[in-house]
Amino acid sequence: MTSGSATKRAKERQEILHQVQAKQGAVNRRRRLLVGGIWAVALLVVAGLVTYALLSSRPTQDTASRIAPDFTLTDSDGASHTLSALRGGPVLLYFSEGAGCDACIVQQAKIEAEPGFAAAGITELPIVMNTAEQINADRQRLGGKAAYLLDDGTVSKEYDVLGTGMHAGLPGHGFVLIDADGNQIWKADYPSMWIDPKDLLNLVKGKLGQ
Repeated sequence: MTSGSATKRAKERQEILHQVQAKQGAVNRRRRLLVGGIWAVALLVVAGLVTYALLSSRPTQDTASRIAPDFTLTDSDGASHTLSALRGGPVLLYFSEGAGCDACIVQQAKIEAEPGFAAAGITELPIVMNTAEQINADRQRLGGKAAYLLDDGTVSKEYDVLGTGMHAGLPGHGFVLIDADGNQIWKADYPSMWIDPKDLLNLVKGKLGQ
């Protein structure tokens, strides 16, 4: 026959067990809340980073009109180009980081392979701040044909394209459109380092009213 003291001790052990289980349950709930909170914060951080990446990769555009600064530059094949000598037809300047930026060189190779620019009478001139040796090495490696105009930074500064990319002293990945009368009518920079040549062509033709 079970004594009263044994029954009392059994009840006490049961109460202690319930208390331990209750504490353990509380700890588990706090742990789940903490983990859930960490995941929520992590998701917010990821969402913020994705949003920032999308916003920072959007192109910036400027449609203010002005007389395009004239210049004369030698290209990487040794030929000389003067902007004012091209009056009578639209000119699209492409400023990029140049050598070391494969995306920049591939962009140019794809643009020059798009026949629509020539068909529309648009002269496209790529401009970089490199030596001929530097840019020609990448140009040949990545299949580019057109020579690059070599700038010491003067022209890039006049067209306000310095520091628009990853390097403060270099252009980013931008375009300047000059109409047949020598007026700058559109300027855009593409942080994504790419625009489809057909999209670029259609955009430029639209700005020219073609």
